[in-house]
Amino acid sequence: MKSVLIVEDDLDIVRLLTHYLEQEHYRVRVVSSGTDALRAAREGSPDVIILDVMLPAMDGYEVCKRLRATPDTERVPILMLTAKADEADKIVGLEIGADDYVAKPFSPKEVVARVKALMRRSEPEPSRTPLRYRTVTLDPDRHEVTVDGRPLELTAKEFGLLQYLLAHCGRLATRDAILTSVWGYDAEVTTRTVDVHIRRLREKIPLLADAIVTVKPYGYKLRDEAEP
Repeated sequence: MKSVLIVEDDLDIVRLLTHYLEQEHYRVRVVSSGTDALRAAREGSPDVIILDVMLPAMDGYEVCKRLRATPDTERVPILMLTAKADEADKIVGLEIGADDYVAKPFSPKEVVARVKALMRRSEPEPSRTPLRYRTVTLDPDRHEVTVDGRPLELTAKEFGLLQYLLAHCGRLATRDAILTSVWGYDAEVTTRTVDVHIRRLREKIPLLADAIVTVKPYGYKLRDEAEP
């Protein structure tokens, strides 16, 4: 059974989240302070941590920093839950290592959906053989891309997008399908994000400039190598 650690000192919020998470068959543990959160995360190995920012003694930002600095908890997905809705506060949370951010008041169903998405993202991908297209080789296990035998640096999302296109070579890749596969659940990501990353791939890998075809108004298609 997957487990969720809730770090929150508001009992009403705790009851609400616990109810919805347990309905989805998650095992829930609750603590109300930063110190207890650090101990519970080390001892319980939760699959996701829901972390409030405004905590007594040690705030959520400091808790997040310490979790990311500890080998046992550095990879545990963290969803920050807070009354601070300003963009600057969100950026701070994401920059110190949070994986997602929800402002109060919130929809408990949305929080559960985001927890599910974080769990999906943290699951290791099955081993796959390298994908090849002309002189481009993408090795999912090594997380490496080479062009003409030379290594190419891509961002995580560029890598995921290229992997999706290679795996679906010759088939239509809609923007929505790409968003779901590469970005997962994210209310603030739009289809325009896909267009921007496609442009970056075309710039970084010139042989793909014409090989990635825009299929208006749906999305993109990587030409089959047999196509002229």
